Amino acid sequence: MADLVGPRLYGCYKCQNQVSRHDDIVSKDFQAMHGRAFLFSHTMNIVLGPKQDRQLITGLHTVADVHCKDCGEVLGWKYERAYEQSQKYKEGKFVLEKYKIVKENW
Repeated sequence: MADLVGPRLYGCYKCQNQVSRHDDIVSKDFQAMHGRAFLFSHTMNIVLGPKQDRQLITGLHTVADVHCKDCGEVLGWKYERAYEQSQKYKEGKFVLEKYKIVKENW
């Protein structure tokens, strides 16, 4: 009998709080301040910081920092608004820095 395996998840690197599912990755081709990052369509168990305009590599965006709900660690940011038409696809999505998340249930 085959074992049932749950969804592949990502957790906070500090406290292992589950923050997203592997199936929610939109792109693995993002850069953050400390290196590689993933763009997710959904996250869970997070708290958003205040919205602020930030100049990023791809232009001006309104973003909110993403904090782990359990330990408060900043894991990335949520795109609230993109000012350039070519960047609108990011709105409502989340960037999590690869080094700040760990694989769970793989």
